[in-house]
Amino acid sequence: MEYQHRETAMDDQTDLHRLADALIANGQDLERELDWFASQLELRLKAYFGDPSQSPPLPQEGTPPPDLSASQSSWSRFLQRYDISAAERLLIVLALVPHLRPQLLDVLLTRNDVTQRPFTEFGGYTGRPDAMAGSGFIPSIETAQFLLAGDLLTERLKVASMLEPEARLARLDVLYTSHVAPGEPRSSAALRLSPRFVATITRGQDERPAFNEYFPARRITSGLRWDELVLPEATLAQLDEIRNWLQHGSTLLDDWGMGHRLRPGYTSLFCGPPGTGKTLSAALLGKLCGCEVYKVDLSMVVSKYIGETEKNLARIFEQAEDRRWILFFDEADALFGKRTQVSDSHDRYANQEVSYLLQRIEDFRGVVILATNLKGNIDDAFLRRFQSVVHFPLPRSAERLRLWREAFPPRATLEPRLDLARLAERHELSGGTIMNVSRYAALRALARADTTILASDVEEGIRRELNKEGRAL
Repeated sequence: MEYQHRETAMDDQTDLHRLADALIANGQDLERELDWFASQLELRLKAYFGDPSQSPPLPQEGTPPPDLSASQSSWSRFLQRYDISAAERLLIVLALVPHLRPQLLDVLLTRNDVTQRPFTEFGGYTGRPDAMAGSGFIPSIETAQFLLAGDLLTERLKVASMLEPEARLARLDVLYTSHVAPGEPRSSAALRLSPRFVATITRGQDERPAFNEYFPARRITSGLRWDELVLPEATLAQLDEIRNWLQHGSTLLDDWGMGHRLRPGYTSLFCGPPGTGKTLSAALLGKLCGCEVYKVDLSMVVSKYIGETEKNLARIFEQAEDRRWILFFDEADALFGKRTQVSDSHDRYANQEVSYLLQRIEDFRGVVILATNLKGNIDDAFLRRFQSVVHFPLPRSAERLRLWREAFPPRATLEPRLDLARLAERHELSGGTIMNVSRYAALRALARADTTILASDVEEGIRRELNKEGRAL
């Protein structure tokens, strides 16, 4: 045991050294990037305060950005992975400057001698010290247009298009713009980097997205182990197929040259009554294969507004694309139920939403799991698009007995007359229901200041659960 602790400590030290090396490499690259940004800003300001007729070159035509192709920093890998253009790069660095070296933008706080106000052309705004928001310069779309395009209207419009909500940098979960009040020009919107991107670039750590209206998915985990999953052998064998894809799919597509013949991802339908282990299995698959699992809240994804559902889904898939996430859609009937007969425009758009989701799933290089309580609720035409359909039946008596034996707290003792084998044989319950009974009986024992689980409490817990399902004891 002492050796294991020492080995774990050594692993932790190795990870810390690796993180420190990565941060040093990243810092060196960002230093070069900030120097390049400063030169571009100086070039623009010299032209603005000098001869206005001498427009400086656009970023993609002027001083090239630093060549970081030989670097392995997180910043360099990001630039190369997505083939970020010089203009996109300058936009991102502009938004990064307040996080890294805010004084570089102090020059944009200069006041116009004529109007005694900040230069409108520079855009941006400052935080209010009394609101503890800082007093540095926060760049806006107007700032980006000034820096990248000066006074060239066509180029300014191009810059604005790069900052649209549907533009590439937003889809990559990198750069957004703040909301503006009704009637205000959109160019006054502040540039905002996603917290995940800032964490990755500045700390070398990937920050998980927060669950909200813009990202309607929650990460799900489990403290159980794979060998504690109680399912029929046939179900476990089908789950192994998904595990094999997670572990070897990229080798099959890339190294074995099957990428042009097979879809890049894997889609599976989990069907079965509530409490039979669909969500737990998805969480344990992710845990076993080192993948994070995100459960998509379809009630937040599906919008009554035409076109909004596609946008909500796009945000999820764009963020999951390169992170090896498993996307878990519970109650998939909401989108994959029997297709609507087209009687009006809303029916037509509802079917378009399903078609859009199907296309995104087929293009997604990862695993998508859809779950439903009843397979019959899913349109047969959709079933043919899935790689597997995994059935989660109610556990049989032998499986129920194992669930009962593992359901109670290790510190608790069972009353001698509590016959688990009899309970398993007599009551057809799901694993989730058995855990609800265990919780009820354990809490009753704690309320008595006792550690003994009473048979009467277990029977009462079963009666309550059956009543919830409309069944009699």
